[in-house]
Amino acid sequence: MTEQLPLERFQHWCARTPERVWLRQPVAGHWHDFTWRQVDEQARRLATGLQALGCAPGDRVAILAKNCAEWFISDLAIMMAGLISVPLYPLQTAESIAYVLEHAECRAIILGKLDEPDKLEGAIGAQVARIAMPYPTLRADYQWHELQAHAPLQQVHRQQGDELLSILYTSGTTGQPKGVMLSARAMAFSAANACAEMKMDERDQFFSYLPLSHAAERFLVQMNSLYAGAAVAFVESLETFAADLQHVRPTVFFSVPRLWTRFQQGVLERLPQRKLDLLLRLPLLGRLVARRIRRGLGLDRARILVSGAAAISPGLLEWYRRIGLTICEGYGMTENFAYGCFNRPGQVRFGTVGRPMPFLEMRLADSGEVLFRSPTLMQGYYREPQLSAQALEGGWLHTGDKGEVDADGYLRITGRVKDIFKTSKGKYVAPAPIEGEIAKNTWVEQVCLMGSNRDQPLALIDLSPAARAQTREQIVADLLATLERLNAALPAHERLSHLLLVGESWTVDNGSLTPTLKIRRNVLEARYAEWVVRLPHQPAVHWED
Repeated sequence: MTEQLPLERFQHWCARTPERVWLRQPVAGHWHDFTWRQVDEQARRLATGLQALGCAPGDRVAILAKNCAEWFISDLAIMMAGLISVPLYPLQTAESIAYVLEHAECRAIILGKLDEPDKLEGAIGAQVARIAMPYPTLRADYQWHELQAHAPLQQVHRQQGDELLSILYTSGTTGQPKGVMLSARAMAFSAANACAEMKMDERDQFFSYLPLSHAAERFLVQMNSLYAGAAVAFVESLETFAADLQHVRPTVFFSVPRLWTRFQQGVLERLPQRKLDLLLRLPLLGRLVARRIRRGLGLDRARILVSGAAAISPGLLEWYRRIGLTICEGYGMTENFAYGCFNRPGQVRFGTVGRPMPFLEMRLADSGEVLFRSPTLMQGYYREPQLSAQALEGGWLHTGDKGEVDADGYLRITGRVKDIFKTSKGKYVAPAPIEGEIAKNTWVEQVCLMGSNRDQPLALIDLSPAARAQTREQIVADLLATLERLNAALPAHERLSHLLLVGESWTVDNGSLTPTLKIRRNVLEARYAEWVVRLPHQPAVHWED
């Protein structure tokens, strides 16, 4: 692996391939290319502009924007000026943004494309200088073109391996987000080794659309593209997503289970499962159909397909395999910059998150908790010494996840240490494996198992958009069959009493999901507490009306 830190790696490409395109940004349907040289010049000008605003080495600068070329440029400029980046989720609430800006003591914030900017206006205090990317966004004190008028920074900050490069605030399923402090070496180590392990290089094509404020996208797309020297294309909007993806046809593609499900549903809306099954069984025609589906998705060139952030159903993985797309499930945390376990292409074992990445130590605690140790570990939580000591006890990252390792070293996540609950019968239940089985039903978008102090567990189910278009009778019949099959395979204390089909879909806006689309169990349990009380007298599959 290369020992180059991020700025060194960036300058490597600027010197070696200055006129090669790195970033591709669609604007109003037209693609704009940025070469390594152009990115360098814009980042240097912005770095000078930040200094002119009074930002001094070590100051924190926030980025609040949907993914775009200017996001990368802003991050590089922050590095060049010796500042520390604080990425914010575009879907974050105003209250959470206000907390992070105050907690991190941000000197400035760089604002870009946002879906509903007006909702976030009150989140930014007067003490924070506002800089606007060249897109419609929140009110700003300074415009992109104004800071681009500065002369390029001549003396770029010289990075050190142990310096704090970025503070990534976890979305958190409970409580306030925690600021994960990541060093320059942590980011460099993860990307350099991942590129070497996956054989990613200048010939690859990345596609960036998941929040860059999340460690997974920052690692898998931004940093990996930087170390591989590969081009990155961005999506213009939700409406243009499919067309943008088809245009780019990436070789490396990262998504999350909820979106993999949506892609599947889009295919099945045009080609029902029974007809697809019939066609795939025909040798020649089946291959042609599978190829057409891959091309329609824009994934016909993809050689590395990744799923992360949450567990994905083995049934969904098998569905994609049948159309010629093998998804590699991985597992990591913000606290180790998403550098954990991974199913390598050609070495995929469904139902697991793969084997540890190079130079990563993994062991299971006596409790079954997964522990990691590597140079990618965080320096700690910003301004939280006690929580830092707990998370990094003994030099190992305590993930909070329980797991099992098979004879070949593949890790299977069996649940969260804190998610395990005890029924009224004194029996412990781990939600994750059961939720995974329920999620194999194609009508299920999200599922949350609950049952603390109840005789039997039950599941809350958020149906997919496709399911909500079907008759209730059809959905009830299919889910009842799923429930019966599941209960037949479960031990008595884990068998589900009911499936409650919720009326309102779970979203970030209504507080049901984190900005990274993970369920907030405590929120859901509180929201449906009254319904749960009534369930004993209702059918096994019941609709919330």
